[in-house]
Amino acid sequence: MDNMLCDELLEEIFQRLPPSPSYSLSVSLVSKRWLYLYRNCTTSLSLRLTPHNSTIPSFSSLLSHYPSLLSLSLLLSSEPAATAAAFSDLLLLAVSTFCSKLHNLRFLAGPVSLSSLNSLSSTCIHLTSLCINLSRPILFTWVMKFPALKELSVFVCSGEGLLREIEFAWEYGSWENEDFDAELGLENLCLSGIRADDWGLSWLWRSCKRLKKLQLRNCGGVGDGGSFSSFVRCLQGLEEVELRTCRSIVDGVLLKLAKNCNSLSSLLVYDGGSREGLLRFISQCRCNLQKLDLRLPLDLNNEHLSAVALNFRGLLSIRLQSCCLVTGEGLKALGVAMSSGLEELALINCDVVEREPGLLATLGQNLRQLRKLDLSFNEMLFDKEFISMLASCNDILDLRLRGCKGLTNAAMVSMFKSCKSLKNVDIMHCCGIEAEAVELFVLNSPQLRRMQVEESKLSDVARTWASTKFIEVIV
Repeated sequence: MDNMLCDELLEEIFQRLPPSPSYSLSVSLVSKRWLYLYRNCTTSLSLRLTPHNSTIPSFSSLLSHYPSLLSLSLLLSSEPAATAAAFSDLLLLAVSTFCSKLHNLRFLAGPVSLSSLNSLSSTCIHLTSLCINLSRPILFTWVMKFPALKELSVFVCSGEGLLREIEFAWEYGSWENEDFDAELGLENLCLSGIRADDWGLSWLWRSCKRLKKLQLRNCGGVGDGGSFSSFVRCLQGLEEVELRTCRSIVDGVLLKLAKNCNSLSSLLVYDGGSREGLLRFISQCRCNLQKLDLRLPLDLNNEHLSAVALNFRGLLSIRLQSCCLVTGEGLKALGVAMSSGLEELALINCDVVEREPGLLATLGQNLRQLRKLDLSFNEMLFDKEFISMLASCNDILDLRLRGCKGLTNAAMVSMFKSCKSLKNVDIMHCCGIEAEAVELFVLNSPQLRRMQVEESKLSDVARTWASTKFIEVIV
């Protein structure tokens, strides 16, 4: 049989295999021919390395066996900054040498130098997505050397060898270029660890005129001096904004968004901000917001929910996590206002679900258009409350109950009886749900395509039926 299959046909088969280590191991053990063909057609690879002198030759040799790589993810075990920086440059040089076809590179192997990025730009000309670590001082003019780049993620760390970076910046005229605006093609930008005294950001903000998505994580500023005024220039066309752990700048960013961005459709704010700043944004924003995701344990209350219900009538998705000050009154008012359009509701680790009996039943009666429901990590959610909500929400496609320890087998029976269209279910860490109920659920869910559950709760019958019905089971 092996001789009857030509190389092209085998490669086509290998490309259709699921991206699982077990499949790749099985294929590589058949024969040297299969191993060679599998590597030759592999387009995606993820590696985790430990800094060592012998690693570089081995890494280079490994990459030489994967000529078709389009996506590479590389993670380096934590090491002292000086060691990681020097090692990272050698790794990136190997990537530049052997992976010229790359479209996506996730290189979290320590801070990289400007010289190594310059080498990467000369060979990997097709890069559309890049994720890297940078040391201070931060320069971004090197982005101009990647004309195809659409997505950029930068994690800023306090690295060593700053003098070398400064010398390189002068040599290549990077500082002089700071005075001139560019027309970068970036559409998605993620920055982590930016401080208020970081220079070099002003040029980036002025040059990002096509941004659609902006993510700021653990940032204490958007750059020094005039960076905030330049920051406003990239907001006009934004559609998605994520602000994670950026307490010192959240209010300022939200105010600028409310005044300068009319195209915003999705907003995520985690762990930061003030009640007044968030309320001011909700009240002043005139964009057609469709998705709102908030994790603000002590900064979100019913006043904010009332403002959302009043100003964001077109909302399709609202996700709340660990919001301790929200009560049933606020959620019920929101449910009434959004009754005709809300498609996704998430109340993750929200104790209001446990505090107020009947809340979920009321929400279910109002939100009959729900397609996605996430009640994860509500440990004291019991069958009665959950089942009463499902009785009204019959069209749910995606249901997540991870960590709901109070649910039992009765909840599973209600799920396949009330929600005939379920396609995706997460019941990981639900202690009260047993293997018998999981088996019954698999047998009686005709549309199910994906299920997350512990391996110990999968009987042989459930496994067989899941395979027969092409259900992806994640354990």
